[in-house]
Amino acid sequence: MTPLDALADRLANALRACNLPAENVLSQLRPTQDAKFGDYQANHAMALAKERGIAPRQVAAELVSQLDVADLCDPPQIAGPGFINFRLHDRYLAQSLSQLLGDPRCGIPRTATPRTVVVDYSSPNVAKPLHVGHLRTTVIGDALVRMLRFAGHRVITDNHLGDWGTQFGMVIYGYKHLRDEAAYRRDPVGELGRLYQRVNQLVEYHEALAALPEAEQRLAQAAAAEQAAGDAKSKKDATRRWRGAEEDLTKLRSQITRVALDPAALAEANAHPRIGEAVLQETVKLHHGDPENRRLWNEFMPHCLAAIQRIYDRLGVSFDYVLGESFYDPYLPAVIERLRKHGLLSNSQGASVVFLDEFETPMIVQKQDGAYLYATTDLATLEYRRREFQPDEILYVVDHRQGEHFEKLFAVAKRWGDDDIELRHISYGTVMGEDRRPFKTRSGGLVGLESLLDDAVARASEVVCHPDRLSRLEEPLSTEQQQAIADVVGLGAIKYADLVHHRTSDYVFSLEKMISLDGNTAAYVQYAYARIQGILRRAGLTEESLLGRTIAWQICDPAERELALHLVRFPEAFDAALSDYLPNLMVDYLYELARRYAVFFEKCPVLAAEDEALRDSRLGLCLISARVLRTGLGVLGIGVVPRM
Repeated sequence: MTPLDALADRLANALRACNLPAENVLSQLRPTQDAKFGDYQANHAMALAKERGIAPRQVAAELVSQLDVADLCDPPQIAGPGFINFRLHDRYLAQSLSQLLGDPRCGIPRTATPRTVVVDYSSPNVAKPLHVGHLRTTVIGDALVRMLRFAGHRVITDNHLGDWGTQFGMVIYGYKHLRDEAAYRRDPVGELGRLYQRVNQLVEYHEALAALPEAEQRLAQAAAAEQAAGDAKSKKDATRRWRGAEEDLTKLRSQITRVALDPAALAEANAHPRIGEAVLQETVKLHHGDPENRRLWNEFMPHCLAAIQRIYDRLGVSFDYVLGESFYDPYLPAVIERLRKHGLLSNSQGASVVFLDEFETPMIVQKQDGAYLYATTDLATLEYRRREFQPDEILYVVDHRQGEHFEKLFAVAKRWGDDDIELRHISYGTVMGEDRRPFKTRSGGLVGLESLLDDAVARASEVVCHPDRLSRLEEPLSTEQQQAIADVVGLGAIKYADLVHHRTSDYVFSLEKMISLDGNTAAYVQYAYARIQGILRRAGLTEESLLGRTIAWQICDPAERELALHLVRFPEAFDAALSDYLPNLMVDYLYELARRYAVFFEKCPVLAAEDEALRDSRLGLCLISARVLRTGLGVLGIGVVPRM
């Protein structure tokens, strides 16, 4: 039991003894922000006093009189308007450290109530190479999977590939009309990616040309309305509409200009004036079993999947199932029939839709021409997972911009009877460049994920395998060892930099900052682990040799106490991170552990301790710190190295 849980139990008993509500005790109990106020603080008195119409300090005093915490901490102190502060006994910390020392799970128990959780993440469109836009879903999804499994839940991972949509119509059209045969033979995925980007660019160009007159008219009307607006509210609304119209027009002109200024692209655009319709036709032919398009699809898929798998292997990411949109194609008619059976299906201008009271626009499940949409496939996927996996919960780790889509999906699922499954959209923000715009190459395309990983490893090699650093090592590192360290540090840096931010936040990508040995980076935390391994080597010890010892813990220096307290809080950090699927809370904990270990390392000599008992106590702190660092990074999908 963690200190937080132990204190919560005692507080609940005290609340009941005072005839006060004892629900949600943990919500008002948290670590203190300043050590001078103790280790934990309870804020229950303020809310309870307001309900009872008495002074908070009076409620706090009543609670303290009923608290039985003598075995856990010093006598509780009432501070300020009615806070109750707790400082744990050093002997309680010592008992907790002994338990941690003998526990390979570092104090984290397996759940007594395991759930079956399906995690849907990564899910790239396979017609093109993975790019930086796929980074967050893959890294966040993998971390959540590892955390759930470590907690003891049954986790089923599913990579729902985009292998059947309009993007393949674009690739097939491009292959038939625009391919460079030599480039395709040399690098199939690279050429397919180029064809996708080119066809998409040409489609956008023609669509922008067609939309330009109306957009210009809309801007002129919005500008006139803004000029004519009278009162402040009307003026504000008109200005908002004018700015929106201006942004729309700017985007269209940008799409036109990109092609117009590229002679090769312009020539292709002029040669393929109806490319948008042709792409849709190629997609329809694929879905309807056209032999040539099916042959090309079957030819492209192995190349695409191999290129994606190469990235997953480097990242240490794997899936239980890889079921693309194509897998669910046979199930789509049944989705339409089920919606009809439940009275959810309506007709709107020839399309089959589901109207939902809480949304302005309906969910379209089948277009007028008979084509199905993503929503239809997602409903078929949900029904398949329900039937095959019997999940308690499904997590969709998908970009925040798909928020409304998932709100509609969950609403429809509830209406047709899947309300016994907890469905959650685990949304995330965007990876930004230094210009605060989505991270792209100089040519304007999204940065390829493989080249990004290569750059990270190369940068890590420059930093952690710099000749000056290597010269200070006790034993030289071989070229193979240096490469292995660079791989772990470089790939860890990419993952850590993604996870350190709240998942719903955008963040600026800076490789130089990510690989730094200073600050909140993977390298800083990994270095703390490597430093501990160095101490053990110099002492001629291994982790296993220390596990059998009985340690008389000596918590004398404030740095020792701060480190010990933080170590026993590891399960609390894990629970907090998992409870709302926020890996950044685990990252914060690990960085703070590395920081506190650095202070301990500077202030508390380990091998040169005053006596053997103190030396063993400090070695024990080192050992637990190493295991917690390794375990914590491991559940985030980040490795450690014994030397840096």
